[in-house]
Formats: sequence, C-alpha cells, structure tokens
Amino acid sequence: MGIKAGLERWRSGAPSSFPAPGKRQAAPRGCAEGIKMHSRSLASVVVLQLAFCTVLRGAKWTYSGPEGEHHWSKNYPYCGGAFQSPIDIKSDLLRFDPTLRPIEVQNYNLSPDEQLTLGNNGHSVQISLPSKMHISSLPHRYTAAQLHFHWGSSSRPAGSEHRVNSKQYAAEMHVVHFNSDKYPNMSMAVDKSDGLAVLGVLVEVGEFNPAFEQFLKFINGIKYRDQRVQVPGFNIRALLPPSLDQYYRYDGSLTTPPCYPSVLWTVFKNHVTISRKQFLALATALYSSHTQDSAPVPLNGNYRKPQLADSRVVLVSFKEGKGLHGTLTATSPLTRKRIIQQLLVGDLADLADEGLYQLLPTHSEKLHTGKKKVKNDLKNQQTETLAKSKQQTLNPSLWKKSQTNRSVGKLGLAEDALCYVLLEQRVFHQLRQSHTENQLVHALRDAVFPELNLKSYLDCKSDLALPTVRHILRGRPTDEAFELDRSLTKALMNQKKTSTAINQIVPKTNYGSFSPASVSRRPHSQGYPHPWLLPMEWED
Repeated sequence: MGIKAGLERWRSGAPSSFPAPGKRQAAPRGCAEGIKMHSRSLASVVVLQLAFCTVLRGAKWTYSGPEGEHHWSKNYPYCGGAFQSPIDIKSDLLRFDPTLRPIEVQNYNLSPDEQLTLGNNGHSVQISLPSKMHISSLPHRYTAAQLHFHWGSSSRPAGSEHRVNSKQYAAEMHVVHFNSDKYPNMSMAVDKSDGLAVLGVLVEVGEFNPAFEQFLKFINGIKYRDQRVQVPGFNIRALLPPSLDQYYRYDGSLTTPPCYPSVLWTVFKNHVTISRKQFLALATALYSSHTQDSAPVPLNGNYRKPQLADSRVVLVSFKEGKGLHGTLTATSPLTRKRIIQQLLVGDLADLADEGLYQLLPTHSEKLHTGKKKVKNDLKNQQTETLAKSKQQTLNPSLWKKSQTNRSVGKLGLAEDALCYVLLEQRVFHQLRQSHTENQLVHALRDAVFPELNLKSYLDCKSDLALPTVRHILRGRPTDEAFELDRSLTKALMNQKKTSTAINQIVPKTNYGSFSPASVSRRPHSQGYPHPWLLPMEWED
C-alpha cells in the first residue's frame, strides 16, 4: 500500500492502514499528499510537513550501526533530550517514599478463550493486551496496551535496559499502559507528560518459568519481522514478581524512538527467572529482517544503554535491604511547593542565606551555605510526608488552585499535560526562522528540561536543577536573583559529589531565545495522530 493511500486511510481514522514500517516509500510523495490534508496557514503546513518528512526519513532505526541509538536523535530529537530512559538505578539516586502503595493490577488473569496477538515487529517480541487489564493503584486509571521484551544474546546473556547498581540482567519485560482517564488510546497518550505508565520486570536466567512458556512455545511462528500469530489468553499476572509492593519509581521516557519523556516508570525490585532454554528461544530463534530479505539479521541485543539521570531521583517503596539503610526520605510535596512559591514571590535574600540548603540536591545531610552550616532534619521531613499522605506524591494537581500555579505558567507548565509533538513543532518553527534547524536536539532539551524538572520536582521525583532555578528567577529583581544564583552556584561547587553530577547531567543552558508561553493545544485527527507509530511498533 502506498503512502497516498495510507494517508487517506489515516485521515479517515483507520489506524492499521498505514504502510508497515519495513515497507518504506519515497518521502516526497507522502509529504505532497499530506499538505493537501491541512487547511491551516502556509507556515503551519510547512512546519507540520517538514516534521512529518523527518519522521518518514527516520522510520528505520536499529540498536547498532549507522542507524543505531547514537544516531536516533538525528530524526527523533527527543532521543537526545531530557529525562530519557533507561537509567542505572544507583543507590545514591534513591529516596524512600512512605506514601508509595503496592501496585494493584486488575483483570490480568485472561481466559484461554481470549485470543492475543503475538508479533515480531523487527525490534522485539510483543503481545497485544485487552483493554480490561489496568493498573488501579495510580491517581489515574492506566489501561494495558501491550507487553514486550528486551534481551541479550547467546554469547552475552545480559540485555535488560534498566540496571541496578550497574548490574545488567539477562532480559527485561515492559508492560505498557496508557492514561485512559484522559486519553482515548495509546497513540493519543504517547506524547503527553502524563500519558504512559510502564511496569518493568527484570529477568534472570535460572529456573524454568511456566508462565513464559505460554507464549514462547509459539515463537517459531514469528521468526521474521511483521509476522504475527494468535495465542490463547493466559495469566499475565504470573509473568510479574509474586510481590508487587517493592519497586523503583521515576519519571522517564520511551526507550525507543521517538523517545518522548512521557513514561511513569515502575521497575520491580524483585526479578523473575526463566530457564536457559527459554532465554535462548528469545536470543536465537528470531530475526529483525523480513522473510524475503536475502541476508537474515538476528534479533538480539535489543536494549538501549543507560541514559543520564538529569537531576532525577528514584523513589523506592521499601527501606530495608543492603545499601538502603542510609537512604534519605523524599522531601514532602508541601515543602517543595513552598520552596517554589518563595522562588516566585518570596524573599530571595532570605533564601540565599538561611534557606539555601532547601534548593540543593538532597544527597547530603550537612550543607555549607557560605554564611551558615545547615543540617537537614530528615525526621521532620518524614513526619510531614506521612501527614500529607492523602496528597499523594504522584498527584500533579497538588497545587492547582494556589498562586504558584498562575506564576509557574510562565514556565509553560500548563494545567494540561505537555504535548511533545506540538512543543517540537513550536521549537522547530523558531529555529527555522533563524536558520538553525540543526540545533533542534539541543534547543528541545533546553525548552523542555525546566518544565519536566519542575513538574518532577513537585512530584518528588527530581532534585531542583540550577537551570530551572535560573529560569524561574528571570522575572525577579536582578540584584536579589543574582545574589541567590551566585550563592547557589558556590554551594553546588563546594559539594564534590554534586558538582561532578551537575557538570555531567545539568549543562549550562540558555533559555533566552525561547518564549516561555504555554504550548497551545490543537485538536488531533481521529484514529492515530502519529501515523509512524503503529500498534505493532510500540516498544515502551
């Protein structure tokens, strides 16, 4: 099927009619047809079509070689942006959050009468999931869409995407859910900041796993890309660890293009096992190439390398265990709200003096501020967190009605979720006017980082980064803001551990060239608003 026909079907709302990713067509014809679909101004059409053409050119990606992960950002700018996944979950990133509840999943035990689609999309093995499956323990209902796997190779059985203190497991399973309270399907949710929630399960080679065998026994039917088979339903819950109360939680992204930072990650502490024979079925039986291709390409080693932490912290639902005895308790949402209020409308001189420690990363209990030595009272923080347990850490509307909400609008953090597609188009349009389109990756990172950092900070899943503080202070009196900036910079540099992280993961940025106005929302077409993201192409 040609791109013209695919665009016509997409415009009419048929999601599965766009050409398969492996069957690429010439971009110019598709772009010309796409221009006819819009009745907006010529400038808007040009921006939309340039973005669409870019995606068509970047439709093919791999994990290594000339189209490997180091080159993803050329066609998918967010892959080089902020808050990317996976990460190495190191002990110094952990913050205990006593408000994190055990994960509760509903309708995961499927009847054999229900038919599931098992497919090979060239990047992974994927199983479609019925919409009755959902997570019920988050502020919104997150409905299941699919699950898939990442794994190593027969010669190197280490292929998990997330690592724990640099340990890489043999494989990793992702159960992908979308926010069905706010969005009608996964395609509409994928580019929103609160759009997706993914359960990550680390897999080690060990004992035979009968639950995995329920679909692995059909794997020879999907040896090549785009092959699919129907498999009977089974108990999906049995693929997860027996206990769902111990996990890591952080804000991150899709681990495959287009890498939107739209994922609430839950990675379970306890791993599951599969036998070596079961692992080899994944690692040796599949190909990422089509049946008709002359040179079959094995499908293995399909994992992305760890990404920068970007001032993020990892919340943990447990405190016992090796390496966790000294884990700090996350500062409460109420405290963080007050800090932002003071940055926006409070006394900056006082903040630069006695209150400076509140702005510093929470790695250290004792921090020098230049004038005083301040000690964090962790016991008080934990008491305040428990007292505010009804205001869940994950509740983004915690300060919706406060004065802070109106002021923070200056950062572009509107009440509605960020839409990354529209943000990319806006930044691209601004760069195009100055003939600097090649700076799109860096400009997107600069534009989106303070919004993501502030949102994640208020949700207790990030420290407050220096570029975000500077961005907030742009509207404050120059002398006070300068004094606070200088004091904060000096304090950060005096922390050896923190200064290294700041230089590596929070580079100096220039936000002056971007409008801080909120991203305007536009109605999406019915069906799939992003035709390059098909049901079988979802990786995360």
